[in-house]
Amino acid sequence: AAVILDPHRPIHGLDDSKRLTSRRREQLFACIIEQALAWHIEHVGVAEIDRLNILYATLTGMRRALNALRPVPVLALIDGNQLPPNLPCRAQAIVGGDRSEAAISAASILAKVSRDHYMRELDHRYPGYDFSRHKGYPTRAHIVALQRLGPCPEHRRSFAPVRAAQKTLDPI
Repeated sequence: AAVILDPHRPIHGLDDSKRLTSRRREQLFACIIEQALAWHIEHVGVAEIDRLNILYATLTGMRRALNALRPVPVLALIDGNQLPPNLPCRAQAIVGGDRSEAAISAASILAKVSRDHYMRELDHRYPGYDFSRHKGYPTRAHIVALQRLGPCPEHRRSFAPVRAAQKTLDPI
């Protein structure tokens, strides 16, 4: 996700999305959507992640999100230590930026909330995996479901536990 915040309409309580409760993230999500000058949430599909790898898929999603913003930002603050190539503006990587920069926190919240909504949708589409509970992270319950059911179309085949679950279900 990418966000251009309005300096005249500060959003109080922005923080690293992982440090906020689900309820607080939802509240801030609504504030960000309403008050930001511009925002965009980019979805990178499982096939593209498998093709590129998770890092390059993430950088690709960041670039697409920034390219979708209007107005085009003057400077993009990017969480982490790598910058996506071919950005529409100058950029600065900030390790831990989701804790120190409001715009990065806002983008982090938009991304986390939209991903959580998507996981709930997948939970309905693919019962048995309990996506709305573990949000796609490799918890013990998720690994057990993978071993029992095998991967669904939304599981990344490049992820080792998914490959392992697929192998156990493949006929010999």
